[in-house]
Amino acid sequence: MAASPPEIHVVGDPSSAIGDLLAEQAHRGGSIVLTGGSSVDRAYRRAAERTPDWSHVALWWGDERCVPPDDKLSNYRLAKESLLDRLEAGPREEHRIRGELEPVRAAAELDQALDGAVLDFLLLGLGPDGHVASLFPGSPQLGVDDRRAVSGPAGFEPFVERVTMTMPTLQSARRIVFVVAGEEKADAVARAFGGDVSEEVPASLVRLAPVPVEVYLDAPAAARLDR
Repeated sequence: MAASPPEIHVVGDPSSAIGDLLAEQAHRGGSIVLTGGSSVDRAYRRAAERTPDWSHVALWWGDERCVPPDDKLSNYRLAKESLLDRLEAGPREEHRIRGELEPVRAAAELDQALDGAVLDFLLLGLGPDGHVASLFPGSPQLGVDDRRAVSGPAGFEPFVERVTMTMPTLQSARRIVFVVAGEEKADAVARAFGGDVSEEVPASLVRLAPVPVEVYLDAPAAARLDR
């Protein structure tokens, strides 16, 4: 399958834009997959303010560090503090990745939970090395195509074990949205969304999905992208 050109949106405040998109999806209902990272805290706060009722949402996480849910490294903790604790009505389903378990077991739980699931809205970040979710350059997990979720070591800081949706699972989402901010991500942005599709830049592989990939950037993150 050939990669489709990504839909690039350079905006003053990607967090606000993503918060609005999440709020709109929560109002419609369906399934939403959250991410971690530095670009989403304010997006989640805005989404909770805009749509405080998430009772028609099935909530997922694309990846998780293998730490307890109250650990400062936990993607769940970030979403709980920025989004879930601010809602008037929480999600009808909440598929937290249980990072406190042995990684293989936590991945097996997620794999089983995803059986038959439809992912309506997938939010992703981008690492400075081009990784997406917890699929890193050179990672064996990147080539897994017979499971919906897998565990393995991190290829980028913090170096703790991870559980992640696999690339085919990410590519299966009905809507795929990236949020990236900051000059330190500019090179990764250019390689992921302006270069060839390559396993050396795992985020670029998401462009092989059958739906357009939407990318929301601030100007510094977009600085090296040939538009």
